Amino acid sequence: MLITVTVALLVTAALALLRACLGPTVFDRLLAANTIGTCAILLLAVLGFLRGRPEFLDLALVYGLLNAIGMFAVLKFMRQGDLGLADAPACAPEDKP
Repeated sequence: MLITVTVALLVTAALALLRACLGPTVFDRLLAANTIGTCAILLLAVLGFLRGRPEFLDLALVYGLLNAIGMFAVLKFMRQGDLGLADAPACAPEDKP
């Protein structure tokens, strides 16, 4: 059963990679990259279950958070053209009495 799940996830990741290479728009490619990241998270969880190593679930959670933060950053960059405010100071000055 678990081998079947692993093979299905690898096939899904391969199809998403194909979509990432042949996607007509940038957003299709981003969606394919997000799908590949989700498949990688699920593969880590399945591998950890197969080998009896619950630490892999921690790795999968961290990878999931990095995947989500990375997608938000890429989408913000695509929408605004930069990741920060252009006229904001690098660090806020402290108010001294």
